[in-house]
Amino acid sequence: MSVDSNAKIPQPTSSQPWLHQHGAEVQQFGTVRQFPVGLSHEARMYSCQRLNQLLADTQILYNLYKKHHWLMRGATFYQLHLLLDKHAGEQIEIIDKIAERVQTLGGVAVGDPRHVAEITTIPRPPNGVEEVPAMLSRLLEGHETILIAAHDAAGRVQDQGDDGTNDLIVSDVIRTGELQSWFLAEHLVETPLVRS
Repeated sequence: MSVDSNAKIPQPTSSQPWLHQHGAEVQQFGTVRQFPVGLSHEARMYSCQRLNQLLADTQILYNLYKKHHWLMRGATFYQLHLLLDKHAGEQIEIIDKIAERVQTLGGVAVGDPRHVAEITTIPRPPNGVEEVPAMLSRLLEGHETILIAAHDAAGRVQDQGDDGTNDLIVSDVIRTGELQSWFLAEHLVETPLVRS
């Protein structure tokens, strides 16, 4: 009986993880793969670009919510601490939906925090603690930045026939952002509880 010297000898199964893996980048950021979703390459490419900008800005807004939730001060600490955490939870859901939409269109969702910081349009806050009205104003300004871009993007992706992206932007990004902005803005109105 002859033995084939080129034959692979089965290796024993091991529960040891293969650590320190490295691999080739199989899709570059800013490209889209062909998926059978009934949209042109150009429409999917445009939608992914707009969605990734919204995704980066929404990730920054989420992190601002968490930062301000932790650093809240003053007489309304408890109410604002809870409100900001609630809003952060809603933003994290939007982040996941936007990222999954990018992937559905064949794109690559921006996820690395360093990459997010490079492309966000929301200004960086101070590293320390700001006064409460400044923190709330910063959140409102972040919302407005996102809402302006979202309104524009919704119309433009609709013009290209991307109903799914339009629906996501209108139903999740815009409606949630507007509602959260209203809740925040009302905390910046100075009115007495009762009049004498």
